[in-house]
Amino acid sequence: MAKDVSLMTARPCAKRACGIAIDLFAGAGGLSLGFEQAGFEVVAAVEVDPIHNAIHRYNFPRCQVFPLSIAHLSGDRLRAELGLDCQSVDLVIGGPPCQGFSLMGKRVLDDPRNSLVRDFVRIVQELGPKYFLFENVKGLTVGKHRQILEEIVLEFDRIGYEVRSPWRVLNAVNYGVPQERERLFLLGTKRGLPAPHYPEPITAPPQRHASRTPTKDLLPTPTCGQALADLPDAEAFTELFDNDTVLTQAWGKPSAYAKEMRALTQDAWHYGDRRRWHRHLLTSSTRTNHSDISRRRFAETPPGSTEPISRFFKLSADGVANTLRAGTDSARGAFTSPRPIHYLYPRCITVREMARLHGFPDWFRFHRTKWHGARQIGNAVPPPLARAIAAEFIKVLGITPTPSPSIISLGDQTLLTFDMSAAAQYWGIEVPIKQRNRKLKVRPG
Repeated sequence: MAKDVSLMTARPCAKRACGIAIDLFAGAGGLSLGFEQAGFEVVAAVEVDPIHNAIHRYNFPRCQVFPLSIAHLSGDRLRAELGLDCQSVDLVIGGPPCQGFSLMGKRVLDDPRNSLVRDFVRIVQELGPKYFLFENVKGLTVGKHRQILEEIVLEFDRIGYEVRSPWRVLNAVNYGVPQERERLFLLGTKRGLPAPHYPEPITAPPQRHASRTPTKDLLPTPTCGQALADLPDAEAFTELFDNDTVLTQAWGKPSAYAKEMRALTQDAWHYGDRRRWHRHLLTSSTRTNHSDISRRRFAETPPGSTEPISRFFKLSADGVANTLRAGTDSARGAFTSPRPIHYLYPRCITVREMARLHGFPDWFRFHRTKWHGARQIGNAVPPPLARAIAAEFIKVLGITPTPSPSIISLGDQTLLTFDMSAAAQYWGIEVPIKQRNRKLKVRPG
């Protein structure tokens, strides 16, 4: 049944202090989760991929989803369908793709391949939020890409927003995430308002911690072992050949990091809504049927190094993960995401193990297939990093966040199973992305 996206209105924040945020290019919801945990009410998620939208709806059932490109969306429509009327928007967040390069003497943003960047600027202008967060790849700061970045800053200045300078690339490993992952973040402020600061690092990877002489004490970043050791081994369950979920009591002793991922303490929810979920359910853990030859190669690969044939990185129990990547969508060849090799088992890590290394809690679900699930994680901003940035916006907004009293149910589990056609039908839209051709390129292993 097609869903009318105009039927759900945003829920108000009258009973507790929180800011109002709109997530553009929302994906499965890494930024949405981090900003919710910091005390924001993410009232809308805009995303063109209907499968990502289904996952977002499952995890954030009270957030209104707009299943379309922002090119077809206006600030007036957002306000009308969200019921905001004259209410101000505190923050717009998102990471539009930047890829085009024009000829010398022409503006890079005039390249049609960068039209979504212009639309991001347009939506900010039309909504007039107090602040915005623009997220993108580190490469935008160097070489010929830097011209795009400079033009983006000028575009925001033209519509009345100042970008904090110098802009910074933040590494998730410095914000409690057991993964090296660098991304560019632009913090934008409506002219005349106080500007937010970049969050200071709170953790340092184990290999750097001993030699670092910080101005303040940093905690050690959680290791891969601390992130994964308590998870049951997926290969102990035959059910996980055909399903991504199994109910089990075979959980190990959790580290402090794992306790937060399993929501074993009240603090694990931060300022976000608590979810009803079954903490003994191992999810997003479909097994991979590796060949004996691959398993032997994986076993022989030293931790912290790259297996020479597959080029998969092997995790180290005492280290942090390499950058988890998304692979490509169907329109760009359907490359399978190169999941790392587990530090203990001769296999690639599961989607749930990827989620742990990315800072997604265990209640957060992904598409049931490994391909879509890994792509959703690889495309996401790690929630703990998003939460650290969001906290800086909370400060300048003068908000004192309070824990949410709400306990909400997650969405219909059917949302986790849609293929592209079924997802498009659910949202009542045309298929916006080409169907995956499973005969296309797949990495070895």
